Amino acid sequence: MVAEQTIPEQTYNPVTPAIVEELKNIVGARYVIHGDEEKLEPFSHDEILEKAYRHMPDVVARPRTAQEIAAIMKLANREHIAVTPRGAGSGLSGGAVPIYGGVVLLCDRMNDILDVDAENMMIVVEPGVVTSQINEHVAPLGLFYAGYPMSLETCYIGGNVAENAGGGKAVKYGVTSRYVLGLEVVTPTGEIIELGGKLVKDVTGYNLLSLMTGSEGTLGIFTKIILKLLPSPKANVDLLCLFPSARQAIEAVPKIMTQSGITPTAIEFMDRSSVKAGCEYLNETIPYQNAGACLLITVDGASEQQVEREYEAIGELCLANGAFEVYVADNFTTSERIWKIRRNVAEAFAVISPIQVNEDLVVPPSRIPDLVDGMAEIGKKYNLFVPTYGHAGDGNIHSRISPRPEVSKEQWYQLVPEMLHELYTLTAGLGGRVSGEHGIGHKRKQYVPMFLTPETIEVMKTIKRALDPNNVLNPGKIFDV
Repeated sequence: MVAEQTIPEQTYNPVTPAIVEELKNIVGARYVIHGDEEKLEPFSHDEILEKAYRHMPDVVARPRTAQEIAAIMKLANREHIAVTPRGAGSGLSGGAVPIYGGVVLLCDRMNDILDVDAENMMIVVEPGVVTSQINEHVAPLGLFYAGYPMSLETCYIGGNVAENAGGGKAVKYGVTSRYVLGLEVVTPTGEIIELGGKLVKDVTGYNLLSLMTGSEGTLGIFTKIILKLLPSPKANVDLLCLFPSARQAIEAVPKIMTQSGITPTAIEFMDRSSVKAGCEYLNETIPYQNAGACLLITVDGASEQQVEREYEAIGELCLANGAFEVYVADNFTTSERIWKIRRNVAEAFAVISPIQVNEDLVVPPSRIPDLVDGMAEIGKKYNLFVPTYGHAGDGNIHSRISPRPEVSKEQWYQLVPEMLHELYTLTAGLGGRVSGEHGIGHKRKQYVPMFLTPETIEVMKTIKRALDPNNVLNPGKIFDV
């Protein structure tokens, strides 16, 4: 529920003054936050607006090395204290929230770019590196990192790997896991292990690298990350395609993917309310007023001639399928204007309504029209505002669902569980999942059984128990053990 989040009973020992002293001895006294509620409060939540998902930590520790993290985990196992790893806190699932108190292990000091191997097109970074800094660092070498979460200017790469972040470029370039070649990991029991390396191919034993990527900080803490880089595209163009209705815009997406013979870099969908909110938030003006929805399509490639042929073909296909206008953004300034609107939709809705639920649904791309239509019907049924936007090219639709003015706060809290159950039933019926990129955390875990069989969940729990026998690393996330 949104109004009252139920936390299953788990018994963890309190963080005593003696334990605080041990933490100070491990990381240094200046890197431990304790006994100051104002300084601890920012670590009680992520970007979820609902206060029901918040919980205060007892102490925050800011380690600098893998060895310090290993020492903290051994201390946690010995004293049976919960430890919650945390990056920038930009998540939307409650994954970095210490729901059992204990220690928040903050990775912000581990922020070095350790090695750029241009010859092998790889980079080695620490988990606290801000994602956008990677491309700033390698751009002069003609290389780029293709991971592109929408919060790339604030999020940490460690959190991206922990969530297997997606983003706007996943249509062509895939999600984070495609680029993770190696990890140094501190296990829940305090061992330091290395997985993968500077290798393009590796089938030596179980694929633990893939297991850790997307494990939401429940199976290990990343202390070093090896990422694959790509040659930078030589040309890049964005199209802003305006459609009379959301249905027409969203129905054009599978046609672009199958009929054009082109794989766009990105296909982003925004309904009219999303575009309007983003524009007003940024005090921006684009000619969306007569549009029911729009598609933001990016094409990149090895030459300007190739990109021109491809964006013209896609633009013509959109016009043939209902678009009444296609604007071409062929320079950085114009592209940034329209992409900034898309990147700020969520923030805009957060300002419009502090009472909302943030959904991150994913279905097979061809079923997006059915999902968007179904979400609109649910909005009408419950008298809710259900804007839709997101990564249409890979089937991932977001929404910031909020009550209309005539719906009281009490009514909202009563109807949300039923509404969410109906929304997730719709998504499951379309072959979808409860989260495409934001993760489960503790926000969505009660709905996981709607999408995964008991047998599948039990396999995951078995892995968790094997690696974290005392259940001290990020407990209460994804499922309960």
